[in-house]
Amino acid sequence: MPEEVFLSLSPQEAANPEATRRALARKMGRQIAADRFVIVRRSVDARKRAVQVHLGVRVYADDETLLPDRPVFDYRDVHTAAPVIVVGAGPAGLFAALRLLELGLKPVVIERGKPVKGRRRDVAALNRRGLLNPESNYAFGEGGAGTFSDGKLYTRSRKRGDHRRVLHRFHQHGADGRILCDAHPHLGSNRLPEMVSAMRTTIEGHGGEFHFQQKIVGVSVSGSRATGVILEDRRRVEGRAVILATGHSARDIYEMLMAQRVCLEAKPFAMGVRVEHPQGLIDRIQYHGRARGDGLPAAEYSLVQQVDGRGVYSFCMCPGGFIVPAATDDRAVVVNGMSFSQRNSPYANAGIVVEIRLADLPRLRAADPLAGLNYQRDLEQAAYRHGGGGVIAPAQRLADFVNDHPSSSLPACSYPPGVAASPLHQWLPDSLLGRLQAAFTAFDRKMKAFLTNEALVVGVESRTSSPVRIPRDPQTLQHISVQGLFPCGEGAGYAGGIVSCAVDGERAAEAVGRYAGRATKRCYASLA
Repeated sequence: MPEEVFLSLSPQEAANPEATRRALARKMGRQIAADRFVIVRRSVDARKRAVQVHLGVRVYADDETLLPDRPVFDYRDVHTAAPVIVVGAGPAGLFAALRLLELGLKPVVIERGKPVKGRRRDVAALNRRGLLNPESNYAFGEGGAGTFSDGKLYTRSRKRGDHRRVLHRFHQHGADGRILCDAHPHLGSNRLPEMVSAMRTTIEGHGGEFHFQQKIVGVSVSGSRATGVILEDRRRVEGRAVILATGHSARDIYEMLMAQRVCLEAKPFAMGVRVEHPQGLIDRIQYHGRARGDGLPAAEYSLVQQVDGRGVYSFCMCPGGFIVPAATDDRAVVVNGMSFSQRNSPYANAGIVVEIRLADLPRLRAADPLAGLNYQRDLEQAAYRHGGGGVIAPAQRLADFVNDHPSSSLPACSYPPGVAASPLHQWLPDSLLGRLQAAFTAFDRKMKAFLTNEALVVGVESRTSSPVRIPRDPQTLQHISVQGLFPCGEGAGYAGGIVSCAVDGERAAEAVGRYAGRATKRCYASLA
């Protein structure tokens, strides 16, 4: 049996395979050949001044065969199989489609946006010229909101499914093997489009279908059973079941379901701003006053503070990243973050958001599950009014924001369309403003020099999660009143982030398999 060994090395040693091998040999008291060990876990520990990299290493004896320890994905030919409609080609929809192949069901993926190649052109036009295509942007299109993001693959939610399957599926479709061992794996927006395209190739190659630039305007319901979807041109696409994986920005889907009297409910969510620092400053804070050296990644952070009974926390932190325009509607400004695989931008950004509970919504009524959505929309439209026009975002120096001072000038910012000086402290809702200001002050006590006018606050970060839930039965995962309708992912209110959405998509596919009378073999057989 292979041995599991743990090493704590300097960043330079950990980045050098030969130095790692020598350290391993010293610890084990014998020579270790370069092909006799595999790194299975890697994490950076910057809690002390001497930054270390912790490695988990699997060491094999000379007579042992190194066999990969991974799930087996048995994709079946489904050209003539029963179709299942999958609405949305984001992480939940794609991973649902891949799982359906394993179950012998034919995924028919309906996506309102474009394939990733055409979507790239629309995103470039948005960044360079401020031209927003409402159906093809940072939220809509092949791969969903995750395609042009940092591509973080770590999650705190590990109870609903095996997140390792998600990592291995990405690796199967082109991701670097480091994601299988890094404590905080990420893909990068320059790599994700190719992986998304590779997943589509797998799905189509086994008989699945993709239909792009097709917007649904209704769910076909016979009795209390979903039988398909209705497209904008009134065509019907029928299937054994419907997996609804539309993402949290598809607001018209909620309105369509409301019009069809499909039950929805309001849920807590979060909103706030995005803060951007020079990456070098975050490196010096996190690496104890020193610039980042060889072997260390761009430093990141995770912050949380309770203020007046509400959590304020960092969200989607992008070291070495960029702020990007994430609006899907005209006359609205929304910002988000992304980074490339190398995380080599001179900027670091993160959403800093405030927990919003139902009691905080001024227009909430028992019969208004879209109250949170309207609250989001109001703030996004306010950001548009206070910005510089189009998708130019309102911004303010961080210390000025905390101290209620307008900023007479702004530092350079990574946001491609540009920012305009705006006194965010004058127009953000009181429920957000006071908590954000108090949290930034508290964050500065945890990370000295975090609160600085070298940093920018950019508005607004409003799409952290869905303010609406599409309720489903916890056992069957079907909608509580419409059989054969399987809401999943962020848009349904049951996941957040690439990994948890992918896991939820797989679970929805397995629920469809049970609904359709198919065996749901887990396909976890290990080759080790």
